[in-house]
Amino acid sequence: MDNNYVLWLMGPTSSGKTTIATQLLADLRKKSVPVIHFDGDEVRDFFGDFLGFSEKERFRVVHTIVHLANKSVDAGLNVIVSALTANNDARQFIQENVHNLIVGYVKCSIEECARRDPKGLYSKAKNGQIDTLIGFNQEYLAPECPDIILDTENKTLEEIIVFLEGFFIKKLNS
Repeated sequence: MDNNYVLWLMGPTSSGKTTIATQLLADLRKKSVPVIHFDGDEVRDFFGDFLGFSEKERFRVVHTIVHLANKSVDAGLNVIVSALTANNDARQFIQENVHNLIVGYVKCSIEECARRDPKGLYSKAKNGQIDTLIGFNQEYLAPECPDIILDTENKTLEEIIVFLEGFFIKKLNS
């Protein structure tokens, strides 16, 4: 367990968390690093219509990912998590409960996230179709003390992945 890590990527919707996680996962696997990825949307989808977007329901998703991440680390895997993680209670829970945690803040302005909008969520929020979009209907606050900051507005995916691979490999070898 001491040599495996959980890299928890948090940031606003459409900031690039899942894109980074997916690419990093593929690249680390090519280097024979045992790694798994848990995405907040995938975990939410697993529960189907049972979970909405209230603070309590968002915490339930985080709680589930924490459990899965710790079990994976205990089994000898490294873990990449991509999840919004907007609420301070969820962030505190992660800090207190995740084994070998590395917090990565995926930094991107809400304006740029809304411009990207791959799932059309910002458009739906602007049109009043949804009222639960963190970053639009409620402010997304950056985490206070992330271990790393990944600026997807000013760095390319390739630059971020090169940095993360180096960071991750260095951690694994220390």
